[in-house]
Amino acid sequence: MTALTDRTDDRWDDGLIARSRPRTAGGGEEDGADGGDEGDEALVRAVSGAGSDGGKSTAPPLSPEGQALRLRLDALRQLVGLSRTRLDGKTLAEAGRVLDEAAARRGLSPQHTVVAIAGATGSGKSTLFNSLAGVQISETGLRRPTTAAPIACSWSDGAAGLLDRLEIPGRLRRRPRETSEAEALRGMVLVDLPDLDSAVGAHRDHVDRVLALVDAVVWVVDPEKYADAVLHERYLRPLAGHAEVTFVVLNQVDRLPGEAADLVMDDLRRLLDEDGIALGEHGEPGATVLGLSALTGEGVGELRELLGQFTQEKGAATRRICADVDRAAVRLRPLYVADRHSAPEIGEAARAEFEDRLAEAVGAYAAGLAAERAWRRNAGKACGTPWLRLWRWYEGRRAPRTLAGLAALAAIGGRGRPVAEAPVEEEVTARQRVEQAVRAVADEAVAGLPEPWAQAVRETAVRGADRLPEALDEIAVTLGAAVAVPSVKPPRPAWWPAAVLAQAAMTLLQIYGGLWLVGQIVGVLEPKLLPPVLLMVAGIIGGPLVEWACSIAARGPARRFGQDADRRLREAAAGCGRARVLEPVAAELLRYREVREQYAAVAAGGSRLSTTRQ
Repeated sequence: MTALTDRTDDRWDDGLIARSRPRTAGGGEEDGADGGDEGDEALVRAVSGAGSDGGKSTAPPLSPEGQALRLRLDALRQLVGLSRTRLDGKTLAEAGRVLDEAAARRGLSPQHTVVAIAGATGSGKSTLFNSLAGVQISETGLRRPTTAAPIACSWSDGAAGLLDRLEIPGRLRRRPRETSEAEALRGMVLVDLPDLDSAVGAHRDHVDRVLALVDAVVWVVDPEKYADAVLHERYLRPLAGHAEVTFVVLNQVDRLPGEAADLVMDDLRRLLDEDGIALGEHGEPGATVLGLSALTGEGVGELRELLGQFTQEKGAATRRICADVDRAAVRLRPLYVADRHSAPEIGEAARAEFEDRLAEAVGAYAAGLAAERAWRRNAGKACGTPWLRLWRWYEGRRAPRTLAGLAALAAIGGRGRPVAEAPVEEEVTARQRVEQAVRAVADEAVAGLPEPWAQAVRETAVRGADRLPEALDEIAVTLGAAVAVPSVKPPRPAWWPAAVLAQAAMTLLQIYGGLWLVGQIVGVLEPKLLPPVLLMVAGIIGGPLVEWACSIAARGPARRFGQDADRRLREAAAGCGRARVLEPVAAELLRYREVREQYAAVAAGGSRLSTTRQ
């Protein structure tokens, strides 16, 4: 006990001490062999977390792998933040757990590597655990289950924080016997887990909880249950991406005669390959597979050497977190990566079609035609013959051309029942056309998008189109009426005054010739019939000719005026559609591009980190 009392800086637990006990032939233990020199040599110091930092220490400069992992974690954090309002919490729970566990692990000692020993009932986990520790720590025997709770053994101080994270109480924390072999494992924390196929549910819960937190796992299998479905389907296959932090050892090879051990090892490698676990053969990164006998010690030294090298690399925690990020990225891939849609956007053709549909809904083309006709009517009034204009005025006064005017006259005159006014359409804009335009542009925008983001884009388009028909109605009523029947006369072309003067000259010729002819008839003027007749004929023929020429010349300006009216109404409708539908949809697609870039950053490190394990 002198060696124990000299170390005053070590803190003790409740005083439980593990002692080595001679093994029976059946793998059990003999009681009562805990005294004498043999027992003193087997004393194991219980550890509750030596070290003044409580398991935390200043992190050393990050390695290139650590820097790459930090970038991936930052990208994953931003990805979750950008997606929180678009995806449900259950979908992002795995990514959130990875972020939380990564932050917790990176805040603890980077100098330690936590390795769990897991396996099925009777595989010899505890025997291997004791063999690596060099002393009896975990109970072994024929009774099952033997290990009821995780037991930890730390080869160096400062691991208290890591053990607290694993929720291993102080009474179950041990230290190995100090030997030259133990020195090679300095920095390792070894955890013996209960049976993964235990009939006790609490034992399986311990296994699942600790496996999610440790840096590496040593899977112990035996020749009888190495192909157990529970082991492969529930653990090895889902954790296939964690091959670089995985050891698979075939225990009890001493029970296999001749070449049977090699045959079982080959079959085990085949099963691991089917599980998708990369094997670290020929210097390639992957899981380590070897055979040993924890009872006889065969192969244990090789495993101890591999674990020592693995621990001294101090990269297991980084590789484990990287594998967790890879696993989360694979699960999130259907939510962020869509086939055939690397750059989502609303194409120019889709925008143009959407604006054309809105212009059709507000009647932009019809309004342009009405404006063109109004311009030509105005030109006809200015350049037409006075007699034709007078006749049109008389006809307008004589016979009102509106249903309202006829109804008013009928009501005033009492000649029959009033004629009902034409029904006023409540919705000027064709609502169905607007809805069809919104659906078409939304379908174009979401083509190939992952379903959650496609749904978000559709909902954005529907929200934007909620009051769009009413806004287009207002445009159609106000701007459409203004361009169709402008309150201000349209601008006149440069030839318009000359045409008006020519029409006035033709009218003056008619009047002058008529007066000349009348003067000859009453005897005031000398009779010369031909000159006044020619003047009158020139005026009569010239007036319609001037009007016809003006109508031909007015076609171009009238068409341009109508096109300008069509363009103004079309631009107003398009601006309303852009503000309410296209811009919100484009913003949603921009958000998707942002999260897609963040996901690419998360998944970019999916290539396995290199390892020096042979």
